[in-house]
Amino acid sequence: MQLFLLFTPMQTNTNIVNKLWGYCHVLRHDGMDYGDYVEQLTYLLFLKMAEEKGANIPKEYSWAVLKTKSGTELIDFYSELLRGLAKQEGLLGAIFTEALSKFTKPVNLKRLIDLIDEIEWSGLNIDVKAQAYEGLLEKSAAEGKKGAGQYFTPRILIQTIVRVMKPDPRKAKDFTICDPAAGTGGFLLSAYEWFLQQTGSAINREDLDRIKKNTYFGTELVARPRRLALMNLYLHGIISNIRLGDSLYEPDHGDRYDVVLTNPPFGTKGANQAPERQDFTVSTSNKQLNFVQHVLTILKPGGRAAIVLPDNVLFADQAAEVFKILMQDCNVHTILRLPNGTFTPYSQGVKANVVFFTKGMPTENTWIYDARTNVPGITVKDRPLSSKHFEDFEKCYGENANGQSKRDESHSKENRWKKFSISQIKERNYKLDSFKWLKDKDIDDGGEIADPQGLITEVLSELKEATNNLEKIYAELENGK
Repeated sequence: MQLFLLFTPMQTNTNIVNKLWGYCHVLRHDGMDYGDYVEQLTYLLFLKMAEEKGANIPKEYSWAVLKTKSGTELIDFYSELLRGLAKQEGLLGAIFTEALSKFTKPVNLKRLIDLIDEIEWSGLNIDVKAQAYEGLLEKSAAEGKKGAGQYFTPRILIQTIVRVMKPDPRKAKDFTICDPAAGTGGFLLSAYEWFLQQTGSAINREDLDRIKKNTYFGTELVARPRRLALMNLYLHGIISNIRLGDSLYEPDHGDRYDVVLTNPPFGTKGANQAPERQDFTVSTSNKQLNFVQHVLTILKPGGRAAIVLPDNVLFADQAAEVFKILMQDCNVHTILRLPNGTFTPYSQGVKANVVFFTKGMPTENTWIYDARTNVPGITVKDRPLSSKHFEDFEKCYGENANGQSKRDESHSKENRWKKFSISQIKERNYKLDSFKWLKDKDIDDGGEIADPQGLITEVLSELKEATNNLEKIYAELENGK
């Protein structure tokens, strides 16, 4: 009896992810850990979908040849296939660089190939294919796996950011979009999907070819998510340039972009020293503050950015210095305060925001939308994140991607939309988390306990800030002030 049946494009993303998760259980029996079996699954899915879509794969390493093998010959051929694809020029070689087979039992590899071969993946909705990887990450996190969320941003949030930012590559022939913390490529893929929705078939082949090859860029520190991003984009016909490297600790490469969309990794892991970058005005070991400085560097004059930042970054040590510079060089026109639990199940205790700004003009007013206060916390089953959480925000933001639409506080019926002048921001020492005007009615969040790591990170940031302020006061007292 077959474990999995053929399914149609009408089936839900949940059903498909559950089936893929079932595939992963096959690989567990070969002694693989979570990361290994998701990676091996993506190699095979990529080969199957590449064949369906007629992608340029050498015939000797094609899915058609792979599925004819069995026994020891299959294990040997699969390893040879990965090595052969890694030697190919261009993006295909980059996708399979250092790809290794983790299979030891031919029966498990054969079983997985047969299961994948049953399904016509190219018949699935484009959104379903794009969500498959993220769905597996979420499934793993829900079962207690650690580290899955390091490169995950909820697709609902990504789509909201993309809709208001309008990253339209038709604006100029050299128009470019970048994510310097690319993960699995969610921002870049959503930007491309948004573009397709805007144009439909109303674009000539030459322009579409240029856009696919020269528009989408990124950097990712970790090899595995970078590989997934390259695969994901390649299967949508995008010849992306996602570099394996460190956006913060490498020197500025000189590349500049029209739009930057990014969600830097949360937490402080690895952030034990300040990058030695001449273009970073403020020397700090805080990763997120350094990403703000990096985005400021890589934006073209007139370019716009949206960056996801936890609350504790907005009041962290040296945050005032960074945001003072940012607001002098950029119009920080909008901040979206995200609902509690937006990153459930990965970091449900983390409170976060999206900061929107345009480079080349100083900030005069910053509009803040509070989508958090008196909003029930997000949960996986009972209260999942949905587009309705951001409908009112998108309406308030307006049609102008640079935040220049006519805005009014009355546009939000629940008083969630508020304007603050630069003088008010200066009075608060550029601490953008301090502007809170809605009274919290202590909504019941179902008895959930916040993520301890997120709480500890927040408390440590507050204590560090308080200690630094006390040290400054002590120094001034010693100097007779």
